Amino acid sequence: MAMAYVKALIAPVERKSGWQIAEHVGHATPDRVQWFLGRSTWCADQLRDALRSFVVRFLAREDGVLVLDETAFVKKGRMSAGVAPQYAGSTGQIENCQVAVFCAYATDSGRALIDRELYLPASWCADAGRCRTQRIPRPRAKAVVTKPELGRRMIERCRRARVPFGWVAADSAYGQDRKLRAALERRRIPYVMAVPADETVHTHATGNLRADAFATQIPLLFERRSCGAGAKGPRSCDWALAEVTWPGGAEGGPRRGYVHLLLVRRSITDPSQIAYFAVHAKSGTPIGEIVRVMGLRWSIEDCFETAKSDCGLDHYEVRTWDAWHRHITLSMAALAFLTITATRTHNLEQPDVTAQLPTPTTPIGTGKGG
Repeated sequence: MAMAYVKALIAPVERKSGWQIAEHVGHATPDRVQWFLGRSTWCADQLRDALRSFVVRFLAREDGVLVLDETAFVKKGRMSAGVAPQYAGSTGQIENCQVAVFCAYATDSGRALIDRELYLPASWCADAGRCRTQRIPRPRAKAVVTKPELGRRMIERCRRARVPFGWVAADSAYGQDRKLRAALERRRIPYVMAVPADETVHTHATGNLRADAFATQIPLLFERRSCGAGAKGPRSCDWALAEVTWPGGAEGGPRRGYVHLLLVRRSITDPSQIAYFAVHAKSGTPIGEIVRVMGLRWSIEDCFETAKSDCGLDHYEVRTWDAWHRHITLSMAALAFLTITATRTHNLEQPDVTAQLPTPTTPIGTGKGG
């Protein structure tokens, strides 16, 4: 049933709901699909762990990036686990929705979702009966766990599983959480995280200043770099780095051999558009590497878009905690299959560069054009 479900998720089925998946696999009713998601006995977390190992097997790089972000699933009713009026990034306003935190593994050769957690708002944690109805595990329903804390747990799971990665990247919803930054610094994990303009930075010369005020008062040396390829070509901006101290970090500041940095991004076409990033990195890390990591942060948005359009990530019609995690994990597995297949196919199609090099008839560097 699991194999049939994943095949249906990547098939050209218009809407990957219980009825349409059942029709695709040849069932007269969706009863078996509903049983598989809601009442059968299997562990979605074990599938998640196997999925993570599969992704790492083909994409592993020591400079890989763990990317944290969240996405919303808009709902009409109020019975689905975790549904409540809350901010939905996809619409930019408060919606009746579920919100989930995801972790993607991104390298220069590919990216895939490898972990997920459904966020439980305070209104759910305060209603034990409602949690029991949707089979939410009691430890999860006891107290509100913030989204950055869910992200930190995902990073810890990756560390325990010995996933090779060199960086963590996230947007400002996670970058402004000082507890998350401090936890990464204690473990000597480099990060590049967006922060709001009013986040505080500190230097001995300036004292405490807002990030935007610091960037205005201190002369910064900008250089033009691309943070990766976009739909319309290289995504080039002007970038600058300054060594600072981020209040609220690990006790005593960054560990020996590491530094705190403020990364500033300025739009080429509109210099008034400026973004700020908190950086924790090894001393001497070049700006090009930091910009590369910042560019890979957007890979999780590509994962969301593909998973929703091609793998039915948001097509589910389930209400319980277990059923939600099962569908989402199966959808992530379908996305991983597509990603790894595309990556391996691309690598097979790449010609051997050394085989194309002509045999020089004169010593290198002495021919025409130097």
